[in-house]
Amino acid sequence: MVERSAVIAALDAVIDPISGRGLVAAGLVQGLVVGEDRAGFALEVESAKAALYAPVRDAAEAALKALPGMTRVSVILTAEARPSAAPRTAGLSRAAVDQGRPKAPVPTDRPAHVRRVLAVASGKGGVGKSTVAVNLAAALAARGLSVGVLDADVYGPSLPTMLGISGQPAYEDGAIVPHRAHGLKAMSVGLLTRMDDAMIWRGPMASQAITQMLTQTRWGTESRPLDVLVVDLPPGTGDVQLTLIQKTPLDGAVIVSTPQEVALADARRAHTLFQKVGVPTLGLIENMSGPVFGRGGAEAEAARLGVPFLGDLPLDAAVRQAGDAGRPVVLADSSGEVADRFAAVAQRLAAVLGL
Repeated sequence: MVERSAVIAALDAVIDPISGRGLVAAGLVQGLVVGEDRAGFALEVESAKAALYAPVRDAAEAALKALPGMTRVSVILTAEARPSAAPRTAGLSRAAVDQGRPKAPVPTDRPAHVRRVLAVASGKGGVGKSTVAVNLAAALAARGLSVGVLDADVYGPSLPTMLGISGQPAYEDGAIVPHRAHGLKAMSVGLLTRMDDAMIWRGPMASQAITQMLTQTRWGTESRPLDVLVVDLPPGTGDVQLTLIQKTPLDGAVIVSTPQEVALADARRAHTLFQKVGVPTLGLIENMSGPVFGRGGAEAEAARLGVPFLGDLPLDAAVRQAGDAGRPVVLADSSGEVADRFAAVAQRLAAVLGL
């Protein structure tokens, strides 16, 4: 078993080129996670110094891999721009104005060899967004499409459990090689840590990590591009979501909600966020529809917002059982009612996306 003290000592043997101190002593190691045979952390630097620290990241990876018993290492270089100085009296008012102002998307690299990028979002946690994302990806793949799924929920990654995958992905020629499961290409921060580890990352660190997984994963090739990448966004409308939406060319978003008003109110906020950054909402999906939470709320909300209603999915124990078993319900019970409804949603989205 790899000891945390040994990991820290190895990282402190790698020298920070600016301060001349070890990486831990220099305060550059953020969110360090150590498991039985693995370790990972974020190397946080200013954006202007990212190129300088790329060799340092490589040296840190090599130092950790050299430890006895170490089989899985992840060092993510996060580059954060330092804000310019502003008068103290103007800080609060300026921040308030910026938060309320619509922001245009910031150009960035689109994932290489990916035809379409589809975000699955929710304003509220606990509505089954990840379950919908995984099963929707599987339903699209069942139509003969080449599909990838990225678990962007840094603080609560569930993709490894739902697809029955584990283990750090391989790296080839500087690119991340995604796992393959049930006909899908999959990547999640949950593959870099143990299931019970907590990702103690600030917003910019989490955003940078997700951006790297999005753009540096080998989703497709020139000869066989990926038809669609399904991105399971974190719940809410916070920093991670905003960064991804602004910096990633999205072809559209699907919003998942349960029928009750407390979830629909947050779904409205998610739609507003997409509107502000120019990402089309392709429709709403009502999940867990039935006698427990009610039905029809998302359909009525879609009509109020002027967006398509993509369909409702019943509250069914089979969905939970399949997810816990690591096999999407659209595959575990391909002739069942839930699978049929996912297939109908996938058909509508494929048509809208031109797939």
